[in-house]
Amino acid sequence: MKVLITGATGLIGKEITKLLLQKNHSVHYLTTSKSKILDKENYKGFYWDINSNQIDANCFNGVEVIVHLAGSSISKRWTSTYKKEILDSRVNSTNFLYNTLKSINHQVKYFISASGTAIYSETTSEVLDESCSQTEVSFLSDVVQKWEQSANQFTTIGISVAKLRTGVVFDKNEGAFPQMIKPIKLGFGSVMGNGNQMMSWIHVIDIAHLYLFCIENKLTGVYNAVSPKAVSNRELTKVIAFKLRKLLWLPNVPEFVMKIILGEMSYLLFNSKNLSSQKIQKEGFVFHYPTLNSALENLV
Repeated sequence: MKVLITGATGLIGKEITKLLLQKNHSVHYLTTSKSKILDKENYKGFYWDINSNQIDANCFNGVEVIVHLAGSSISKRWTSTYKKEILDSRVNSTNFLYNTLKSINHQVKYFISASGTAIYSETTSEVLDESCSQTEVSFLSDVVQKWEQSANQFTTIGISVAKLRTGVVFDKNEGAFPQMIKPIKLGFGSVMGNGNQMMSWIHVIDIAHLYLFCIENKLTGVYNAVSPKAVSNRELTKVIAFKLRKLLWLPNVPEFVMKIILGEMSYLLFNSKNLSSQKIQKEGFVFHYPTLNSALENLV
């Protein structure tokens, strides 16, 4: 099988690429950097630039599946200009792929897109699943809704669509996790706010296998790409400190302090998501790292 990936050089994209190649699939990838274009036997890069409507249409040759991960990082200060970039990088890139496929002959049968958990309302004790219709009123929720709407367009040209609402991805070297453990390693770890806010997370190995599972089983619709059990900020901080053999001696960090430091992006630290993974598990997916302890044994 030949798979086209956008965002292939990112945290999740690299793991999916590695897994696909291990399974003897071929990978095409789109990149905005011509210096990152490689041409190997089962791994070929192609240039695109959504701002100037440029794409090397050879990227679609023989491709049956598109994995769409492209999107600007949400871990940069949310100025009004950058908020527009966060939205446009997701929605416009999806629209560009859709409009391109509409105008050419291709073999694409399946489109699987990254999505976000921000669409869900805040919750601590109640566990929400994909059937939850009440959406949060926030910038990121608006981004996710428009992102998923753009992905749904592919069904109008006969392509099956899946969307993975991805929790916080835990990886040893990249993403949020190294930043989370850094202050604890240095002896300055602290609980954020009251510590009750829930984090729905997933190990990077599991998210890569989850994409492959969806591709191989041609699953459609929305799935929560989160581990079976969310964790509170308090529990996460304490367990990491225990694993690192560090004391937590500082008081909790008030929300208003982080808002002064991070601006609107402080939302990421204090928003609470307690989400279910039952839907994907009922399809037969088995997590490699289903619990926080199992994940931290691997990561710390």
